[in-house]
Amino acid sequence: MIILLRSFGSLIILNILASIVASYILYDKSDLYEPNNLREFADWEKIENAVVIHASFDPLSGKLEEKYPKINFTVCDIYGNRHEHESGIEVSKKMFPPNPREIRISPDTLPFENESQDVILAVTALHEILDHQKRVLFFKEAKRILKKGGLIIISEQFRDITNFIFFNIGAFHFLSQKQWKESISPAEMKIIENKKITPFANMLILKKDQV
Repeated sequence: MIILLRSFGSLIILNILASIVASYILYDKSDLYEPNNLREFADWEKIENAVVIHASFDPLSGKLEEKYPKINFTVCDIYGNRHEHESGIEVSKKMFPPNPREIRISPDTLPFENESQDVILAVTALHEILDHQKRVLFFKEAKRILKKGGLIIISEQFRDITNFIFFNIGAFHFLSQKQWKESISPAEMKIIENKKITPFANMLILKKDQV
């Protein structure tokens, strides 16, 4: 019995260590929040308007504004996400202060005119839209506000084997690839790229038709 308890305890410790290492690789050692990671998907010199969506944690918009000062960025915080009242978010906001022009939005009603945006960028944010129908409406709204040929660039962890191994039940925090496709499909947008950017995260590139 003692051996069994010790083995169980060791497994718990190993799982905690694995999740810490995975988080370090994903958030601290990767280009997840770096603008250079986005160059191959869009010609940023030709973009006029872009939307940056986050879920109460925004390490990206300031870097984008600094790198591409000619682009009109609108920074949006998804209202009502599960983290907005957590103490850890307050710490994050001290490290990455909210953009002074940030607005709070409901993801199923985007406050932009039809075909007014070139790119919508959401890094580790959209899985915080917990309700499936609201995710469906988000993608329909995103399609509405995108110009013809516009892009949605999404970076997310999937609920897959790798994330289950390293994050255990924490992987249920994420959506499966099937769930993403079911959310996107009603908007009739094409997934033109599904790229592994770290062992734990994928980048999905969606494109609105030119016609």
